[in-house]
Amino acid sequence: MASKVIFDFNKESDIQDWVILDDVVMGGRSSSTFELNPDGFGVFQGNVSMENNGGFSSVRYRFQRIQVKECTKVVLRLRGDGKEYQFRIKSSSGDYYSYIAPFKSSGEWQEIEIDLKDMYPSFRGRRLDQPNFSEDYIEEIAFLIGNKKNEKFKLLIGKIELR
Repeated sequence: MASKVIFDFNKESDIQDWVILDDVVMGGRSSSTFELNPDGFGVFQGNVSMENNGGFSSVRYRFQRIQVKECTKVVLRLRGDGKEYQFRIKSSSGDYYSYIAPFKSSGEWQEIEIDLKDMYPSFRGRRLDQPNFSEDYIEEIAFLIGNKKNEKFKLLIGKIELR
């Protein structure tokens, strides 16, 4: 089966549709940025602060919906800082909840495979009592860090694809 690329970063990538969403929306104090580095990788970095009931930073990307019926997994090519992150998807950008898969970065470049059927629904950090992902489409992805502690973070993203 052919893979479907959601985003493949390079030096010419247009990243204006990647949007930062930090806990400041709820009064928190975390801050992050998303930019292209000189090598053409997406760089999501910043500082998570627990101050004012905060504790997360995220970057999300909305796109024309992609059919995922014949796909079973998402493959992330990235390099983190050894910290744990979440990869999130929404089948409709209007959904209030996301489907989540936590992953631990190694500090090296790695390819992380996430089974779509293992992604569970969650809203504001709470797992919802409904089935795991089984939708036909996705139209939003996100990376989030929120490990319940103050910490700096840096995640380099090379490619996100469906297989």
